[in-house]
Amino acid sequence: MLQKFLDWFKPLPPAAEKITDPAEIDKQYKRWRWKLFISAYIGYAMYYVTRQNLNPIAHVFKPAVGMTDHQFGLMVSISLIAYGVGKFISGMLADKSNIRVFLAFGLLASSVINLFFGYLHSFFLLVLFWTLNQAFQSMGFPPIARIFAYWFSPKERASKWTLWASAHTVGISIAAIVAAVVLKLTDVLPWMQWQFVFVFSGILGIATSFFILKNVTDTPECVGLPSVEEYMNVQQLVVKKKKEEGDSYMTLLRKYVLTNKYIWILSVAFLCVYFVRYVTLSWAAIFLDSRELSKASIPLIFTLNPLVGALGGITAGILTDKVFKGRCTPSNIIYFVLLGISAYCFYLFAGPSHVALTCFFIAALGFFVDGPQNLLNVQISLLTTKESVAAACGFCGLFGYIGGFLAGSGASYIKDTWGWAGVFNSCIVACVVGVLLVLTVWKKENQDIKAK
Repeated sequence: MLQKFLDWFKPLPPAAEKITDPAEIDKQYKRWRWKLFISAYIGYAMYYVTRQNLNPIAHVFKPAVGMTDHQFGLMVSISLIAYGVGKFISGMLADKSNIRVFLAFGLLASSVINLFFGYLHSFFLLVLFWTLNQAFQSMGFPPIARIFAYWFSPKERASKWTLWASAHTVGISIAAIVAAVVLKLTDVLPWMQWQFVFVFSGILGIATSFFILKNVTDTPECVGLPSVEEYMNVQQLVVKKKKEEGDSYMTLLRKYVLTNKYIWILSVAFLCVYFVRYVTLSWAAIFLDSRELSKASIPLIFTLNPLVGALGGITAGILTDKVFKGRCTPSNIIYFVLLGISAYCFYLFAGPSHVALTCFFIAALGFFVDGPQNLLNVQISLLTTKESVAAACGFCGLFGYIGGFLAGSGASYIKDTWGWAGVFNSCIVACVVGVLLVLTVWKKENQDIKAK
């Protein structure tokens, strides 16, 4: 039984018959890439629905289950650590797994937990199952990274990747809408309970997991197609050498991820991005309240950040592919510089006397943070082999959530010691460090792309 379950995750073998007709190859590539992109978009949005549905009802959830603020914060922190570590572990597993099964199973398992999570009352069980939920959530990103590595060439990857990344904004929005509708209906329908937020999310997630199983495949070779490099007549920036064909996965992981200095450099840059991102997500509303904006207006102003952020990510991808010919470094530098300026201006102008500027710069923070947040993952996918791309992106994700952790406890210490000026100055420092780090990759990226 266990062996059959594990066999389900094994990568699909190459098709017995290869498609040789160029017209049919082109037709099938377009068909599969469209199906894979749509499935990845819908699937990742649903991952966020089953992951971010706690935040919109936290004010109802905590008193209902008898949880204190300290306990709630502890549960969120533990689950965040599980998600960050899980991303790296899931990345290593996804590199050796069937994309379709891995992506669907993580969503299915998370959705099942959602079905009963709202009915738990034991603090231990709540922490246990929310942490398990986050662990299964970590299975969403790595197989999608493999989709982009195996089905999209380096010169088109940035625009496709950043467009897909807007799925997280859609997922957060759906989670908020489900929560709002359910809580509103509890006042109208006597049988409606706040727990239905999790139940409905779980049902949507289960349906989507079956949609993924129906519409997603593994690599191009498993459906009889040539590799994307052959199809697009391009070369992957980093390619596994022929003498390494028989090497174990751990050997490849050590060479192309763990001892790859560029992966470390870009992962630390990713930490800097996530520090600024989570300072904004965690502290912006509190900062605006300290500047005496009306409490009712703060949530509306805050929503500009993630909404405009999605547009910023998509713009960064188009800029990278269309202007810089697939080079991520120039776009990352531009975005880091403008992100630092936006952080300074937001601190300078936020307040009731400059409402328009407050809205503009909190939106700018979202716009410019989403660029490097997405492009650094794209860049990492270019600077490792296809066979280790999920682990490399998972490793980068681990650093991101270290940055998120520092933005919580670290920014709290900075605020108590140096005030809000210290918090936003730390964001500027993070942007400067980010620029210096990505600059070190410029030559490597430029040489590799010229060599193709």
